[in-house]
Amino acid sequence: MIHAFFLSLGQLFDRPILAVFVKSVILTLVLFAGTSVGLWFGMHALADRIAAWLGGWSGSDAFADIATILIVLVAHWLMFRAIAVAVIGIFADEVVAAVERKHYPGAHAQAHDLPFGRALAMGLGSALRLIGVNLLLSPLYLILLVTGIGTALAFFLVNSWLLGRDLGDMVAARHMRRDELRGWRRRTGISRFALGAAGTGLFLVPILNLVAPVLGAAMATHAFHRGRRA
Repeated sequence: MIHAFFLSLGQLFDRPILAVFVKSVILTLVLFAGTSVGLWFGMHALADRIAAWLGGWSGSDAFADIATILIVLVAHWLMFRAIAVAVIGIFADEVVAAVERKHYPGAHAQAHDLPFGRALAMGLGSALRLIGVNLLLSPLYLILLVTGIGTALAFFLVNSWLLGRDLGDMVAARHMRRDELRGWRRRTGISRFALGAAGTGLFLVPILNLVAPVLGAAMATHAFHRGRRA
């Protein structure tokens, strides 16, 4: 995985991958900002309803502003990561193709480019799965707060598993039929988890978290093809 990371880092400034990086970062930031603005309007609408129910409340606007800021700050990592994974899911095929073209030309010649509709579905599915699983496990995260480190550890493990699954699928879908993917996932659980752990670690590092989705897709390409050679 370390070798895959440095290979991916060395190709980051190749024109096709750099183009995906620029597109994905811009779209991610736009969507994140749009989500935050939508949340602000939603909180103000909720505060107005509460104020009307209470027969008038002078502090409703301040409450809505503070609540929006707190929610965005608390949910920042999960929201940003969910949006980033969805976006890179849309553009991942370009990254994978660029890595294959340079390092695995034989496999690239036999690959099937993903239709935009399927790439979009995979990206949105990744984001929804990330949000849904973490919301479902939020009671467990709260319980584990008493352990000090349990919440962070559980969060890291769960999201490493999720990210490894999604990154692996982005590459495997170019080379396998849908009915083959399930068996491939069973055979590669450990390696995909390691891939997800590396990607999740990158998301935790400021600045690197912007490039984490692109690096993750490139690393997944190396992991997939090196695993097939083993």
